[in-house]
Amino acid sequence: MKPDGQSLSAVFFDLDGTLIDSAPDLIDAMRRLRAELGEPAIAMDKVGMVVSKGGRAMLRAGFPGIAEARIETLLPRYLDLYAQQIARHTRTFDGIDAVLADFDARPLPWGIVTNKPERLARRVVAELGLAARSAALVGGDTLAKRKPDPEPLLHAAQLANVDATRSVYVGDDARDIEAGRAAGMLTVAAGWGYLDGEDPRDWGADIVVAKPRDLLAALGLD
Repeated sequence: MKPDGQSLSAVFFDLDGTLIDSAPDLIDAMRRLRAELGEPAIAMDKVGMVVSKGGRAMLRAGFPGIAEARIETLLPRYLDLYAQQIARHTRTFDGIDAVLADFDARPLPWGIVTNKPERLARRVVAELGLAARSAALVGGDTLAKRKPDPEPLLHAAQLANVDATRSVYVGDDARDIEAGRAAGMLTVAAGWGYLDGEDPRDWGADIVVAKPRDLLAALGLD
């Protein structure tokens, strides 16, 4: 599918690192977890860089050298601490609000497909006032499979009652692009996300966009 605004059925977004900048609250939860466990304070830059790779990756960055078994033990508590202040500092990325407002005005349905647990995704989306506007929200535990499997994206298209092959998926991680391609969607790599030193041009996306405000033009919607 070529980027032609007239033929688009819907646009779906990854959440953390694509639609919202949640790193400040996730980093704060990591600091509180370390303090709770009596661990000394450390620099948290690496935690912010791997937000898009999920809670386990963040725990590896927040507890250097941690055993994999301990990650599974700490993950529920880490998510609980995060849930306590889930949208204290979290905001949409600069330019995203204007893009979503444009979609709403057309109207062009948009939705969210994330590997974040659904309960947390729904909480933060509601806190940011996006819940009622989103045509679909699929979390990492909504189905038995999660990205990079295409099933969550296909499920989101079903929920939004749109054609997946005429839809777009925007994400800031290689597995987002892998999932989008497998679902038959046009894929857009978000160059503004938590890239952890990666070059989004290496992911094989149909389009790479540096800033949210460039997304409309890239999709033929300007």
